[in-house]
Amino acid sequence: MKLFGLKTCDSCRKALKDLAERGYNVDYIDVRQVGVPDDVMAAAHGMFGDKLVNKSSATWRGFTDEQKASDPLVLLQANPTLMKRPLIVRDGAMTLGWKDDVKDQYQ
Repeated sequence: MKLFGLKTCDSCRKALKDLAERGYNVDYIDVRQVGVPDDVMAAAHGMFGDKLVNKSSATWRGFTDEQKASDPLVLLQANPTLMKRPLIVRDGAMTLGWKDDVKDQYQ
């Protein structure tokens, strides 16, 4: 399983801790340092659409209106910290965030 997130993100840290306690072997990928592979980002965008963009992030708030109106996939590939997180990839399936509905999938 791969968890794409930020080391400074509380949700990512909680997810990593919870998954480890549940016995999952998690490969943690810090998107600020490593990024997200284009194929993974494209698949996530295909699955989650505009929900993949964290519109409450400082990165988003720093964009001009013109940038905000551009292709979200291009923005995400150029600015992986703009992605909502954590993005968890396991056996071809993907989940986004760490709320109860997602947590329940990893019992």
